[in-house]
Amino acid sequence: MADPTKIDAFLSHDGPAALVLREWLMPVEGADGVVFPATYAAGDGFPGGYNIDTDPTGKNVALIDSVGSQANRIEPIFKEEKYRHLVPQVVVTAGEKEVSILEAGHRAGDALVRCSSLQETLQAAFKSVLRGDATPLAKIAPTSLVFGVWDSRDTQAKLPRVIASSIRAFNVRPLHRSAQFNPAAEYVNEKLLDEPSDKATKDAYSERGFVHVPATWSHGGVIADGGIRRDATLGLAALRLLHAGKDEKQTLALRRYILGLALVAFTHNPSGYLRQGCLLVQNPDQPREFVEVHPDGTRTPCKITHDDAVKFATEAAKAFGVGESKTVPFDKEKAKKDVKGEGDTKTKGKKGGKRADAEGKE
Repeated sequence: MADPTKIDAFLSHDGPAALVLREWLMPVEGADGVVFPATYAAGDGFPGGYNIDTDPTGKNVALIDSVGSQANRIEPIFKEEKYRHLVPQVVVTAGEKEVSILEAGHRAGDALVRCSSLQETLQAAFKSVLRGDATPLAKIAPTSLVFGVWDSRDTQAKLPRVIASSIRAFNVRPLHRSAQFNPAAEYVNEKLLDEPSDKATKDAYSERGFVHVPATWSHGGVIADGGIRRDATLGLAALRLLHAGKDEKQTLALRRYILGLALVAFTHNPSGYLRQGCLLVQNPDQPREFVEVHPDGTRTPCKITHDDAVKFATEAAKAFGVGESKTVPFDKEKAKKDVKGEGDTKTKGKKGGKRADAEGKE
């Protein structure tokens, strides 16, 4: 389906509301293998650990990888040689480190980018979004229009995610594990080290590996009796809300460009490695579902391949005009002013407080 006019149909207001991808996954060890979900810190009544929701019937759902985390895994593909021509490669130097905007926690709204020489340019781009023209932002950080961005610390401009993906496990049985560290030698018994005389010294021996250290009843993963599923959506209805002011021709070019990037990201086969103990592959016994979902609820098979998406995105990028790639320095003085809130254009709350970000990198 390389014909770009067929893909353009997705931009029609009577076109599909979304593309939906559902694929069943399993640990490389097998469907009954142990998988390690993400762990989260305690807070707001949550004790910390795995995010497992249980309903009154006893069934539960464990979050394996969140929407934010999935976005963070997918977005950096645009640094790869095959895709880098599709977006401007913007890099910020901070000390000895170079960070791509594709890896920044809050994308175009991240402190690292905001406190660089791009500060004024980005502020103007976000203000343009508020006026109904996303073109300037698409010239600097187009993936912010694909994966969502919120300029929560300044203009409050906010763009929703066009792509959302998450991985969940169903009807899980949580497991625990214990471990025992044994040092290579009996340092104290062999008089190689003195007997610790206080708790601080004893803790130091433990931390540095000079004594036996037990680790008991920690998180040991889960077995997903109900399977593991990745659910992803590409919200075409949300994409059609993007505008380039009142210029219909430029609006179409903008939407085609962002659609192309979204399709490339959406059809890209993500890495199955999420974290230690969580290497997932497709379950061959449960077919993958890739459909167009229409406003009336009907679902029809979607036949777009990744190669189709790359070809369309390349044409759309040429027509729109990819923004300039650049490497810019982090500005320490801008950061100092940013900490004090100097230069903010947003409206403060009644007490002058600042709203927190909706999401960050995970």
